[in-house]
Amino acid sequence: QVQLVESGGGLVQAGGSLTLSCAASGSIFNINTMGWYRQAPGKQRELVAAVTADDSTDYADSVKGRATISKNNAKNTVYLQMNSLKPEDTAVYYCYVRAATSTTPLYQYDYWGQGTQVIVSS
Repeated sequence: QVQLVESGGGLVQAGGSLTLSCAASGSIFNINTMGWYRQAPGKQRELVAAVTADDSTDYADSVKGRATISKNNAKNTVYLQMNSLKPEDTAVYYCYVRAATSTTPLYQYDYWGQGTQVIVSS
């Protein structure tokens, strides 16, 4: 199993910045993808940003130019830095990891964090 611990959410004023962190632990064999999704009230969960094992990145159009995803492979940690925050960025942000474990090294499974609330005030 893989456990994800998120940190860094909170209340931020519009135009401000924040950095979310997510540390993965457990019987990790390898990690294919790490990323962040978010879900605002009444809306579907959506991809914010993701980074693959070969450092390819993907961003939602709504955050391009304002968000940077990065990772520390040695620490199995992914970061999401967001600048110029807008009220519409308000959501619960979920860390996502696709990984294989030592017990099932040939199969990748998806793991989710518990979510961290980000509120951007206008």
